[in-house]
Amino acid sequence: AHPAVPATGVRFDRPPEPEEYALQAPDPRVAAELAAPAEEPKVCVACRAGRVDDDGYCEVCGHAQPRERDHMEQESGPIAAVSDRGLRHHRNEDAFAVRASTLPDGSPALVAIVCDGVSSATRPDDASLAASRAASESLAAALPRGTHPQQAMHDAIVAASHAVDALAGEPETAREHASHQNAPACTLVGAVVTTGLLVVGWVGDSRVYWVPADRGSAPARLTEDDSWAAQMVAAGLMNEAEAYADERAHAITGWLGADAYELEPHTAAFKPDRPGVLVVCTDGLWNYAEAAEEMAEVLPLDAAARPLHGARVLVGHALDGGGHDNVTVAVLPFPAPSPGAGSA
Repeated sequence: AHPAVPATGVRFDRPPEPEEYALQAPDPRVAAELAAPAEEPKVCVACRAGRVDDDGYCEVCGHAQPRERDHMEQESGPIAAVSDRGLRHHRNEDAFAVRASTLPDGSPALVAIVCDGVSSATRPDDASLAASRAASESLAAALPRGTHPQQAMHDAIVAASHAVDALAGEPETAREHASHQNAPACTLVGAVVTTGLLVVGWVGDSRVYWVPADRGSAPARLTEDDSWAAQMVAAGLMNEAEAYADERAHAITGWLGADAYELEPHTAAFKPDRPGVLVVCTDGLWNYAEAAEEMAEVLPLDAAARPLHGARVLVGHALDGGGHDNVTVAVLPFPAPSPGAGSA
């Protein structure tokens, strides 16, 4: 126990202190901190009056404030992506990464990765973020080295899988882990576009759609879902309408995560004979435009030149339809324009 503190407030268990101290030069870091203006307290976006506490809630009306990931937009030269929490979920568990890269000959390569966290798992938002970053960084390193884009996509999915697996061993996961939850998990879909080739890769039920610039030509879906419904259709047990009407339709049969079955990255390469646009998206969008023809109808005609506007329109379509899930979409033109061309 500490000795009693007298009314003077002086602790007598300390050694005597000198009456004077030698002056030291002021610490410039302290001076800089003092000079810096105090951070303005955040004001509630709902009532516009209450102060926001450290947990992100208004002290007056109690309204939860938007998180940083509730709505994200990025434009990287001729590519763009938009992600939104949607109207029903309390957080955004999707993530994306878009970037412009180059091949060894200096020609352009566009990269988009879109990931959808598995809500029934622990830390799905962290899983999607880790996967999107790992895959994007893997592609950015491999493409300039001359790795074939399809091989680079396969390797990027493996890198993303390792990044998500690693989350399962973190203490933060153990703290959040409950008996009814699984290890962190997400789906992944990605695209690489060059001047003459487009490559897609995926695990799960996020999709890539091809929409030709000439809308008289047929659009197409370039991926096949790892889902219960897709398995039923592939086995000839149900037609597509029956399978997707079933409540089990969206149960995924492939994902990234420590408790996934054997990882089977899917990749495919295409050489379109005409210009067009790739739409890379989570089911939060394609639930509202499932057929390729529907997606093409919603995508603005100038999406290749204005990819961010195109991505915003697609996200808006999902929100107008009910926004039942997080919504994420990336828009890429084909062929990849040379640096300085298009909307760069």
